[in-house]
Amino acid sequence: MGVFLAPMAGVTDLAFRLIAREFGADLVVSEMISAQALVYGNQRTLKMLETESEERPVAIQLFGHKPEVMADAAQIVIEHCRPEMIDLNFGCPTPKIVKNGDGAALMRDPENLAKIVGAVVQASSVPVTAKIRLGWDERSINCVEIAQRAADAGAHWITIHARTRNQFYSGEADWKWIRRVVETCPVPVVGNGDIFSGIDAQRMLEETGCAHVAIGRGAQGNPWIFREVQAVLRGEAPPPPPTIKERVQVAWRHLELKAEYDGVPRAVREMRPHLAWYLKGVPNSAEIRAKLNNVVSMEEVRQLLISILPDY
Repeated sequence: MGVFLAPMAGVTDLAFRLIAREFGADLVVSEMISAQALVYGNQRTLKMLETESEERPVAIQLFGHKPEVMADAAQIVIEHCRPEMIDLNFGCPTPKIVKNGDGAALMRDPENLAKIVGAVVQASSVPVTAKIRLGWDERSINCVEIAQRAADAGAHWITIHARTRNQFYSGEADWKWIRRVVETCPVPVVGNGDIFSGIDAQRMLEETGCAHVAIGRGAQGNPWIFREVQAVLRGEAPPPPPTIKERVQVAWRHLELKAEYDGVPRAVREMRPHLAWYLKGVPNSAEIRAKLNNVVSMEEVRQLLISILPDY
């Protein structure tokens, strides 16, 4: 069984993927990348294909709704960074994605979804996987059919976020549907949704029979979750939670890595939510998190982080 970092827009960039691997993720997946933008040669999108040997195995996730464009984008991905896998996004629920027919919108078009998988499989020299949701809404749950179609088209495995599109990330993930897909799908299934501890991961594996687990929001500001899950799955006691000092140290390392790859201004700006996640639950951190929204330099961030240390 594997413990994976699930793809998350604005979260699973190169810097965070490196940290997730350091803490025990068996596979990391990139942010979703527009196939159309890759084919157009958009430079910022091409930069999202940067990888490092230390993060491998890595999967690059693509989104789009035109089979031929997705196939062309897959070839570009392979030429640029040759990932271990290409993952196809059929689960993103955000309005700006689905209004173009991408992401979870394809859960309402099983025929085109299967064509996309088939086209990318034909174009790719590495395994192709697919990430789906339960369906569009509770009245149209079709994950069993979708998983079968994707598998028949050549998908290496299927990852299921156990919510409908209309749920976004609210309510509880309904793991029983993962079990139903496992019972009918001819390829391995990766379970995703509401894994926030090692016990959660163990319970998902036991209740659903899935082959692997993928951790998304549970890893935001908390790469320690991979260490915890791996320990529990080995039958060991969970390690102690990180100290405040450890949180500050890893948050700073995350920022330094991001600044190295993206430059300081962009790194400081885009790290604001990450830093807030790292500090969640830290005593008296609400004021610090508010101040983070206005920082513009590495030194400002450093001083704010230092100020929360117990021996400051």
